[in-house]
Amino acid sequence: MLKLLKYALYDIIQSRFAILYTLFMLLVAIAVYQVSEDMSKVSLSLLNIMLMIVPLISAIFATTHFFNNLEFTELMLAQPVKRSHVFLSQIIAVVVVLSLALILGFGVPMLIWGSDMTVLTLLGIGISLSIVFASMAFLASVSTRDKAKAIGISLSIWIYFSLIYDGLVLYMIYSFADYPLEKVTLALTFLNPVDLGRIIMLMQLDISALMGYTGAFFADFFGNIKGIVISSGILILWMAIPAYFSMRRFAKKDF
Repeated sequence: MLKLLKYALYDIIQSRFAILYTLFMLLVAIAVYQVSEDMSKVSLSLLNIMLMIVPLISAIFATTHFFNNLEFTELMLAQPVKRSHVFLSQIIAVVVVLSLALILGFGVPMLIWGSDMTVLTLLGIGISLSIVFASMAFLASVSTRDKAKAIGISLSIWIYFSLIYDGLVLYMIYSFADYPLEKVTLALTFLNPVDLGRIIMLMQLDISALMGYTGAFFADFFGNIKGIVISSGILILWMAIPAYFSMRRFAKKDF
């Protein structure tokens, strides 16, 4: 499996995607640091950018990588190699490259201009979202033979979690504003990894007072060890479940 992983990483580096993605994140971080010296404002600005860019890039790149390496995958499956090893080498390589690009892109400005715990939390959320959306993209890819269809599914997943879901939640909150919805809103947050990452980060920035009573409720939940453990566990499930089902489908897929 290590040889397969080494080849997959080498193949991604050859495509120059890793370099371009790292440079893009680096330029974004430098631009944000140049605008403000307040670490809270820097973290909030990077969060807003990251929540839109990272899931999109992760979903599209994972899908295109899967189909671009389809011939190699078929060749490996014809050899005495476990299907799980072939699949894991591909998805781990994608996740490693996406994570390193994020770490280096944000890490260099951190070393130059400084950072605090909120920025480190931001990196953790970014890496988690990279894994989540790469796993979902692989699930979409192994579910169809059509590359265009797989990309469409991956884009639809990103649009739903990044744009549509928030609109549906806001509509529900507005429609039932007369009822106590704090626990319901918390539960709905767990059903969206992007919202979950956003809330965790906002609680780290200590701006829950701007969110009213609901913000105070969230701060009370995410501000204690139990809330941190539960939210971290939910994020891990978001990472593990799509990867597990995509590996199962890959194992049964007729190439």
